[in-house]
Amino acid sequence: MPLAVLLAGLTGSGKTTVAQALAGRGYLRLSVDEEVHRLHGRYGVDYPEHTYFEREQPVVEATRDRFIKEIEAGNDVVLDHGLWRRAERDAWRQDAREAGGLPVVVYLSADRDELLRRLAKRNVREDANALTVTPEALNDFFARFDPPSDDEEVIIYTGNLDMLATALIEARDR
Repeated sequence: MPLAVLLAGLTGSGKTTVAQALAGRGYLRLSVDEEVHRLHGRYGVDYPEHTYFEREQPVVEATRDRFIKEIEAGNDVVLDHGLWRRAERDAWRQDAREAGGLPVVVYLSADRDELLRRLAKRNVREDANALTVTPEALNDFFARFDPPSDDEEVIIYTGNLDMLATALIEARDR
């Protein structure tokens, strides 16, 4: 049964780093942000920030279609997308199950100060993940994020990729 790794975490929590590492271990990586960047350029530079979600929505749908097709083909997939809301995570889990895969949510938790430190470094880059996130915007992100609740089965990423890889293998073996 193919694994569908669903990364949940705020901007700057490490989702792309983990997704790239899993891609190096044979997972197919699907990145919404990189596809939006490829199609539209840099957030807040090549298009106004307030238009991001209208640009993102068709990319999410195309990514969902590919996600389902890859799982149906028997491929392990890692979704590099924030999945901030519980309802989003549940919908992607359901899609994975219906495609014949085993969904596993990996939660990347980080406190506000750590995220601000990481984002300050990212803000000077020019890639798909470079965007200027102010402390006020980060507060808004926290307000819109549903951390996994006690009834939601997740793997909490602790920063150790080998431990995560082992946990994913164990999830498949259950």
